[in-house]
Amino acid sequence: MGHKPYSERTPEDYLQRMEPQIFASLKSDQLQEFKRLLEEAIPKPNPKIVDLRVVIDLIVARYYMVLWVGNDRRKAPRRYAKKPLTYISNIVVVCLILLSLNVTLTVGLFMTAYLLKSAVGIDLLPGHLGDNFKSIGEDQ
Repeated sequence: MGHKPYSERTPEDYLQRMEPQIFASLKSDQLQEFKRLLEEAIPKPNPKIVDLRVVIDLIVARYYMVLWVGNDRRKAPRRYAKKPLTYISNIVVVCLILLSLNVTLTVGLFMTAYLLKSAVGIDLLPGHLGDNFKSIGEDQ
């Protein structure tokens, strides 16, 4: 069983790991029920809209990040921990992520606007520090 990838395993692969005496003692209806339960328990691959996997190599450690976006096909909703500390820390992390995304987008927009302004040749502050440096360079 170790040679098959996890996503390709079947109920028979798991039943082969059972003790041979116990496997031989199973009646056909018991064996069919085991197969049905294993088929239900083995996760099925779910096609993803986004499947992003990134590995970050640092000097002392190696980290990975996985982002999957796809349809939720689970039968029952997941139960989440209702501990106050977990709830508060989740809110803090979400706020930090949103804040960093907002800052990144804002800085990116301002940099793009500044580069476009410079490429077109628009000078918003004539006689400012940059013009003084240019005039010093032209005098020499």
